[in-house]
Amino acid sequence: MTMPALNNVPSTRLARPSSNAWVGTETPILRGCQSYNHQFKLSVPSGALQRTVPLISDGRNASKFGILSNTDNCNISRSRSFTSAISISEPVSSESLYKGIFEPFQVEFHDSADFPTEGFSSVDEAIKAIKEGKFVIVVDDEDRENEGDLIMAASKVTPSDMAFLVRHSTGIVCVAMKGEDIDRLNLPLMVNDRENEEALCTAFTITVDAKTGVTTGVSASDRSKTIRALASKDSLPGDFRRPGHIFPLRYREGGVLRRAGHTEASVDLAAMAGLPPMGVLSEIVDDRDGSMARLPQLQEFAAKYKLPIVSIADIVRYKRRRETSVERTGVSQLPTKSGCFIAQSYKSKLDGFEHLALIKGEIGNGHNVLVRVHSECLTGDILGSARCDCGSQLEESLQRIEKTGRGVVVYLRGHEGRGIGLGYKLRAYNLQDQGRDTVEANLELGLPVDSRDYGIGAEILRDLGVKTMKLMTNNPLKCSGLTGNGLAVTERVPLITPITKENKRYIETKRAKMGHLYD
Repeated sequence: MTMPALNNVPSTRLARPSSNAWVGTETPILRGCQSYNHQFKLSVPSGALQRTVPLISDGRNASKFGILSNTDNCNISRSRSFTSAISISEPVSSESLYKGIFEPFQVEFHDSADFPTEGFSSVDEAIKAIKEGKFVIVVDDEDRENEGDLIMAASKVTPSDMAFLVRHSTGIVCVAMKGEDIDRLNLPLMVNDRENEEALCTAFTITVDAKTGVTTGVSASDRSKTIRALASKDSLPGDFRRPGHIFPLRYREGGVLRRAGHTEASVDLAAMAGLPPMGVLSEIVDDRDGSMARLPQLQEFAAKYKLPIVSIADIVRYKRRRETSVERTGVSQLPTKSGCFIAQSYKSKLDGFEHLALIKGEIGNGHNVLVRVHSECLTGDILGSARCDCGSQLEESLQRIEKTGRGVVVYLRGHEGRGIGLGYKLRAYNLQDQGRDTVEANLELGLPVDSRDYGIGAEILRDLGVKTMKLMTNNPLKCSGLTGNGLAVTERVPLITPITKENKRYIETKRAKMGHLYD
């Protein structure tokens, strides 16, 4: 059983004022869980409330909780509602916690996408600063570069801004631009996508300087003029010299929802601020030794210069709350060997993949819906491969939903081989035949162990009206991946399927190295 955790949201305590109404009052929060942000609404049944209410977990194996307590041991004459958030305290069994505390209540979880991760500013603060022509520090994930960039709107940059940027960064000043502007100004990539060996495949174009009003092109004044020229819709390809001292970057359509990088974050922030969608960016260095500044140094820098510091993960959640990345493309009845379902297809606006939702019964109020979010596996789902348990898990999920009479299976395309694709999956199989396990094979191929993103699946579930779910999965990361996208997992339902001699090692590796739970 896993339930969502909160960070950096005011915790609330029940208190009784002079009137007969109950209100929530803010109290300090003990923070200790790095996860996604949620709030909950608790409908208190009639009768005495004389218990502590735990507020749960980080979406992984261990659960943590805080307490929301009644300060007056008083009776509540009729049902009341209040909204609160989580403080983190001691580990406790999720199962006993849910059975003993949550089950008597009716709990409704809400995504609090606008609350920042602890230690960061809100996205709204960052947007306000960008709109005012100020710098913002944008930090990516620790599993990515784990670096912070100074970012501002290209249309607002001044010579003094440029001097500040160069003084505190690597000095490699980039301008993130949409593809339409890159093409309009005839700025080809330095290398094509297939030959790009940069660690994160950042799409550098050839460098440029403005032709008019600049000297060497490298001074703060010259570079700011080049950037303002790039940001102008009146500029033409002939207005720039090639090469130069400014590095344009090609933005990936879909922004941070497609690629969670600084390039996309800078353009998205400028656009959300109502400015031309171009951002200036450069990586911040630690002035003590010239190394890349990490989060503690970035937070010190932000405090010293009174700059907002925002995480790309928070920008992703903020945009997902406000934008739709999928559209419905078709619906029909679909009889299967497990039963008759409503099949509804969705197309991603980001990459064009079509996904499928199989729906049984009425979603109704959207609470406690039995759900399976299933990753595409051609070899297992279609061909019945014995090397994995994908096909048997899909079949078991459909059968359970049919038996329950209410539920959803979301079938996500583009997840073949945990996101590496069919060809690489077959190459990984060859390495497994030579003795590697599924994790070692991916790493030897230079590929991530698991690169799946469940954001599209979460959007589909939200479109169907799902709010809280009993998620059929053995993978705790799938729970956190969905709760981080605005849903709540009230129960993790294990999927135990037959273990064969062909998939035994694969399943054991998932348990031992990937944290999958088979209980």
